[in-house]
Amino acid sequence: MESSPNIYLIGLMGVGKTTVGRQLAKRLGRRFADTDHEIEARTGVNIPIIFELEGEAGFRLREMQVVEALTRENNLVMATGGGVVLDPRNRANLANTGMVIYLCAQPKQLWERTRYNRNRPLLQVADPLAKLQELFVQRDPLYREIADLVIETGGGAFHHLVKQLEREVRTRCTA
Repeated sequence: MESSPNIYLIGLMGVGKTTVGRQLAKRLGRRFADTDHEIEARTGVNIPIIFELEGEAGFRLREMQVVEALTRENNLVMATGGGVVLDPRNRANLANTGMVIYLCAQPKQLWERTRYNRNRPLLQVADPLAKLQELFVQRDPLYREIADLVIETGGGAFHHLVKQLEREVRTRCTA
């Protein structure tokens, strides 16, 4: 079977990269990987513990190593952590080895989806919505810099989004 370019989902936390990625991979018959899950599997601890013990810098180093390893694979759909674009090496790896899809949503929507989730270390602050707005301002230009496709996720059902992405991928990968 001929290999197809990898598909990388980028965007802020809570936008649905893992949910959409898992379904998209299934529809396309590809392996699914989530960088955060891979990091947890390799370290044996969850992300908040890594942040607590190693800080964000330690986590970002682990993330870069996982991205480097996964981008060497073929026929992969990969959901990335929201901050993956902060490292220029990650941006280059993603942009040069596959199709990058930016799932974009407004901070208020993301806050609604993530406000009860204690597994997001960057949101364990007094004002999580303000933090999400800050992250959006910082990261949106980086996401757009490497995105082959930008999809506004809005408030629609994920299965519609998955079908839309499947059509886009099949069109672009056979063109």
